[in-house]
Amino acid sequence: MKQPYLECGKIINTHGVRGGIKVESYCDTPHVLASLPQLFLKKSGIYEAHKVVKASVGNGRVLLYLAGIDTLDAAILLKGKVLYAKREDLPLEEGAHFIADLIGLPLLDADTGREYGKIISVDDMPSSEMYTVRTPDGKELLFPAIAEFVVKVDVDAGVYIRPIPGFFEEDEDA
Repeated sequence: MKQPYLECGKIINTHGVRGGIKVESYCDTPHVLASLPQLFLKKSGIYEAHKVVKASVGNGRVLLYLAGIDTLDAAILLKGKVLYAKREDLPLEEGAHFIADLIGLPLLDADTGREYGKIISVDDMPSSEMYTVRTPDGKELLFPAIAEFVVKVDVDAGVYIRPIPGFFEEDEDA
């Protein structure tokens, strides 16, 4: 099930005495986070809306002022908390997908339908994104999310791949 709210950043510090917060962006760019009209904090399982009063980007971080957070004391209480955005507020290019939608999907052979395992995380590495896959026998493997191997991503069914021969060990009963 697709989540209605997605993690979009983490509050890493305060700024000034008027409730400013510094945020590490989880979005494609910090500018995406800075452009959002409202953000949400999760409190006891409920998403609390906060209008973005002011936002700017500097040194790869986002400086935010949220409605209702207007003192240093209020901002300090938020340090370390995750910010969320409504799914529909986040831009998504044609053919792209949210990482949150990949978690839990099966990694499937594009030709045979064989399931190699389930995606448990997606990490941004210097060369490419990498899927961490938990195989049926409980092992964890890194699989490169590159066009040469990934044939199709269907967020409702799975990620279809053509791995290089031998990447996934074959069952050996000998």
